Amino acid sequence: MRRIASRLSVLAVAIALAGCSSSPVGFTLSGEPGFYKKLDAKSAKVDAVAARDMFSIYRVNHNLSRLTIDPALQEAAEEQVLAMARADRMSHEIGGTLMSRLNGRLDHTTAVENISAGYHTLAEAFSGWRDSPSHNKNMLNPKMRRMGIATAYVPESKFKVYWALIMTD
Repeated sequence: MRRIASRLSVLAVAIALAGCSSSPVGFTLSGEPGFYKKLDAKSAKVDAVAARDMFSIYRVNHNLSRLTIDPALQEAAEEQVLAMARADRMSHEIGGTLMSRLNGRLDHTTAVENISAGYHTLAEAFSGWRDSPSHNKNMLNPKMRRMGIATAYVPESKFKVYWALIMTD
């Protein structure tokens, strides 16, 4: 009996220490929530981990799978957002169709893309997409498993911050 109690104590301490080793979901080491970070600055980039966590929690609350960050989708989202920023307009077609931009880059059968502009934080972009029926349908597509998300800041633009979210199966 003592041996079991001792092992349980060691396990409890290990769990407590493990909890000290990382920051809470969606928070930076400074304690600032990543989803409230202002992205209207040249060096600001969306926190992909905070985004993944936010979208995953939303999906889990709708009985769907969590998402993982895919480097190829991160790159595709970055290219799309930079193309929109250079053109100073939103369009799914600026860098070619979504499928043409993804073909040869990674294996997938289904892909969706949400774009937007004018939102200064991840929380704002998420809320805008959630409140838009077509964008929300993309975020809650049960086939989606992987994601990439990017932002671009253009100070002279009326929008300031451009967004691209790409998800695939």
